[in-house]
Amino acid sequence: MQRFFRTTLSIMLSAILCLQPMAYADQNLPDIGTTAAGTLTIDKELEYGDAYMRILRASSPIISDPVMDEYISNLGHQLVASANDVKTPFHFHLIRDRSVNAFAFFGGYVVANTGLFLHANNESELASVFAHEISHVTQRHLARHMEAQARNTPLTIAALVGSLLLAIASPEAGIAAINATTAGAMQASINYTRSNEQEADRFGIATLARAGFDPEGMPDFFGHLADQYRYASTPPPMLLSHPLPAARLTEARDRANNYPRVSLPISLSFHLAQARVIARYANIDSDRALDWFARHLKEANPIVKPTLEYGQALVFIDTNKLTQAETILTKLLTNDPYNSFYLDAVSDLYIKKKQYNKALTLLQKALQRKPNNSVLIINYANILIEAQRSKEAITLLQRYTHENPDNTVGWSLLADANGHIANEKEQLAAQAELFALRADWNKAIKNYTRASQIAKLGSLEQARYDARIDQLRFAQQRFAALK
Repeated sequence: MQRFFRTTLSIMLSAILCLQPMAYADQNLPDIGTTAAGTLTIDKELEYGDAYMRILRASSPIISDPVMDEYISNLGHQLVASANDVKTPFHFHLIRDRSVNAFAFFGGYVVANTGLFLHANNESELASVFAHEISHVTQRHLARHMEAQARNTPLTIAALVGSLLLAIASPEAGIAAINATTAGAMQASINYTRSNEQEADRFGIATLARAGFDPEGMPDFFGHLADQYRYASTPPPMLLSHPLPAARLTEARDRANNYPRVSLPISLSFHLAQARVIARYANIDSDRALDWFARHLKEANPIVKPTLEYGQALVFIDTNKLTQAETILTKLLTNDPYNSFYLDAVSDLYIKKKQYNKALTLLQKALQRKPNNSVLIINYANILIEAQRSKEAITLLQRYTHENPDNTVGWSLLADANGHIANEKEQLAAQAELFALRADWNKAIKNYTRASQIAKLGSLEQARYDARIDQLRFAQQRFAALK
C-alpha cells in the first residue's frame, strides 16, 4: 500500500516529553503517577490527546503505512501489557524524520521518528525507547508538570497546555514560551522535567524487563547514541534538550545489571521494519539505498539476509525494476508465505504489473489465516479499486472504517472507491472524515452538508448525513473549548 504512505505536510506541533537514557526500577515502585488527579481527570486527558493527535495529522509527516503501523503497535502493546498504572488506551505512530526522537502525550499517544530505526541495533534497543515513553504516560507526567507550573504562575491550566507542550518538545519554541513567565517558573519547569525523566527511566526499564526484552537495551542504545553525537555540532533534538551526562549512563548500566541479561533471538520483524525505513523513509536516493543493502548483505547474519533482500525489492519496486523485485519476493514468500511485509510488497508489485487477480488470490489465502489483519485488508481493498471492482472494495472498507474510524488510509481508499463509481455523496462523506481526523471541522461539515443536499429528501441517507453534521459541530465546539 504505497500510495498513502508518504505525506508532505510540514510540522507545526511537536509534543512532549522527549525520551532519555534509562535507569533501573525497583520491583515495588511507589504509585507516584496519580498526584495530578486534582488537575486533570483521565477523561480530560483523553480529550486533549485526541485533539493533539488531530493537529499532528494535519501538521506533521505522520506515516500512514499499514505495515509499519502493525509492527510498532504490536511492539508497543507488548510493552503496555507489562507496564504499571495503565489508565488509558495506547496508540503508536511514526513521523517521517531522520532525527532521533520520540514523545508521548495525553491519552496514551506515543509518537516516534523513523530515525530511531536508523540508530537502534536490535529490537530491545528500539523497545527501550517505547518503554520510556509509555512510562511518561502511565505516570501522567504532563498533567503533573502542568500542576507544578500552575502553582508558580497566574496562568490557568488551559492557558499552560500549548506552551508547555512546545516547551518540553522543542527547545527553541520552549524558550519563547517560557520567557512569558518568570525566571523562577522557568527553573522550576526545567527541574520538574528532569524529575519526570528520571521516573520514566526507572519505570521504563522495569517495563522493558517484564516484557521479555533485554534490559541492557536501554543503556546500550543511549550509550552508543551519546558516543556518536559526543562532538557533533548539531545533536539530535533529544540530546539537545536533554543531555546525557556520564553519571546517568553509568546509573542506567548499573540498574540494568540488576536484571538477568536476556539473550533473545534476532527479530526478523525489527530488521524488516528497519529495511523498510531505509528503502522508503530515510530520504536517500535509490542508488545509495541499494548500495547500503548490498554492502550489509556481504557480512550479514544469515537470519538477517532476507530482510536486506526485502529492502532491495522495495527499492526495485519504487524504481520500476519489477523483474528484479519479483525474483526476490517470490523467494521470500516461498519461505515465509504469510509475512505481512512480503505480502504488502508483492501487492505493490502486482499492482504495477497490473496482475490484479494474482494479487487477490494471494491475499485471499492469507486472509483465511488472518481475517482481521489490517495490512491484508487495506491491500486487498486497494487492489480491488485498481482492478475496477470498487463496489466490492466499498463493502469491505465500510466495515473496516467502522471498526477503525481513526485510520486515515481506510477513509482515503473509501473516498477513492466511491469516486471511481461516481458516488459523490459517499465520496464527500469519506473525505469529510479525513478532514475531521485533521481537525479541519469546517471542511468536514461543508462536505457533509453538500452530501445531505445531494441525497434524496427525507431518505435515511440524508438523515445519516445530518446526524453526522450535528456530531461534528459538537466535536468542533469541544475542540475549541480546549484551546
